[in-house]
Amino acid sequence: MCCLFSSFAGIGQNTKHAVPIIINDSVDAAKRCAMDTINNTQLDVIDVVRRLFNKNACIRVDTGVVKSRKLRIAIVPAAGYTLQTSLAALVAANASFYTHTDANASTILTSVTYTVQNQIILPFQTSLWTKSNNYNIVIDWRYLYFPSYTYGLGDYTSLSNGYLINYSTIHLHQAVLRKISDNLYAGLGYNLDYYWDFREINPPQNQPTDLKTYGLLPTEFASGFTFNFLYDTRTNPINPEKGNFVNIIYRPNLTIFGNTETWRSLVIDLRKYIPLTFGGNNHNVLAFWSYEWLTLSGKPPYLMLPNTGGDPYSNTGRGYIQGRFRGNNMAYLEGEYRFKLTNNGLFGGVVFANGESFTDPLRSPSKFETIEPGYGAGIRIKFNKFSKTNVALDYGFGAGGSSGLFVNVGEVF
Repeated sequence: MCCLFSSFAGIGQNTKHAVPIIINDSVDAAKRCAMDTINNTQLDVIDVVRRLFNKNACIRVDTGVVKSRKLRIAIVPAAGYTLQTSLAALVAANASFYTHTDANASTILTSVTYTVQNQIILPFQTSLWTKSNNYNIVIDWRYLYFPSYTYGLGDYTSLSNGYLINYSTIHLHQAVLRKISDNLYAGLGYNLDYYWDFREINPPQNQPTDLKTYGLLPTEFASGFTFNFLYDTRTNPINPEKGNFVNIIYRPNLTIFGNTETWRSLVIDLRKYIPLTFGGNNHNVLAFWSYEWLTLSGKPPYLMLPNTGGDPYSNTGRGYIQGRFRGNNMAYLEGEYRFKLTNNGLFGGVVFANGESFTDPLRSPSKFETIEPGYGAGIRIKFNKFSKTNVALDYGFGAGGSSGLFVNVGEVF
């Protein structure tokens, strides 16, 4: 999504433990701000905007390393564009805070989006850490009214296969994980997914679509407990600079929970962050992401089949429209190099490449046969230096002439 920012607001930071700058009362505001710059060279968009409206405004002291319970909030009202939504108006926000000084950073992510395609997107996602990181409480709630395009099943589809479908949906996913040892957690959750008013709008004529062949129902429902395993050594999930992340979710959707038939799925989310140092610059990061989404048995509803951009943050497959590929199994791998462009941290850049593959449930045998590549580059604009939140603007390319702009508040992974 390409964004035009319309305003900036909502910052909280702790200054209780900041190192004081001792100056003579006679020093004027301009000199004081110059001293602030010497003592703290890190900038973000809010510093820049403050200076635009007040040239004597001091650079805010960066106390992001202090574990404060005070919310550090970034709010971005914007106009934007994506391949799936066309023009959109949105307000995206994230917040980070600490429940205790010995806990990881807790995060809250949300946004409200309305598009010219009459789509409404409202996610609310949290990861809360309790004292001593004894518990991790994860919430992923979403509402969507989402006229969008589907392209069929498997890897052997093309952009010309796309046609419009329409549906509304509510996702209520939540889990509580208990610490087993340092950075290692296991726990239970419950997921409910409900789709209604699901229909094809303008399907190809005189031929059955993959959707109808697989099974088109006006409502789709899935309900089941989840078994969760988490290993996380990242200190800041909004913008990781080092560490590892392993998240495994096994979900049996049994008929006793209201499903029309039993099916089971497994998601394996692996991430690794390697800090690199060149010429004294310690803010370069090499990041890797593997996302495997597998159907172990049974037949999931069509809209719950693994698909491009179908992960909780809609970030897999940069270079392709959301839902471009769909199947009963998905294998995904991405690598990204993140680097600083300015010493004050205001601007950064990335280059990335990814590959995804899907199995077709309508083919026998259903197996991985090809890889769909994606690649591109982007810039990072530091929006909130206290939470280390970047606005990520990327341009990606895919096979078959696919390309587009992609935006995130926070890193893609």
